[in-house]
Amino acid sequence: MPKRRHDHERAFMPYAFDLNERARKLRKNMTKAEKILWGVLRGRSFECLKFQRQKPLYHYIADFYCAELQLVIEVDGAIHEKRTGYDLERTGELSEFGITVIRYSNEQVIHSLKEVLNDLSQQVAKLKT
Repeated sequence: MPKRRHDHERAFMPYAFDLNERARKLRKNMTKAEKILWGVLRGRSFECLKFQRQKPLYHYIADFYCAELQLVIEVDGAIHEKRTGYDLERTGELSEFGITVIRYSNEQVIHSLKEVLNDLSQQVAKLKT
């Protein structure tokens, strides 16, 4: 398994180039929860970290990605309740590249944003050490 890189080291994360168009469409059609979280993450306004939205990584499109921490944040809707196997496989494959995946539900982001951000801050602190 690849080791976590230091802040000054950046590796190219391989991805399927045919995902670019789909990612572009997803950026134009974000869910309500994604829009709320993006409002907090964009422009280095959260922990001074740069996040990208709908970022192609390997064979997947991550809702939000921070290359500096190799961190993916997924905002899951109701459909993910039926796709737990797929989500576990996806998380496992991304972790082989040293990527950490954190998941929040749409409901958590919409109704408990403060708690989500507190949890995310704690997770980020762990990754920075």
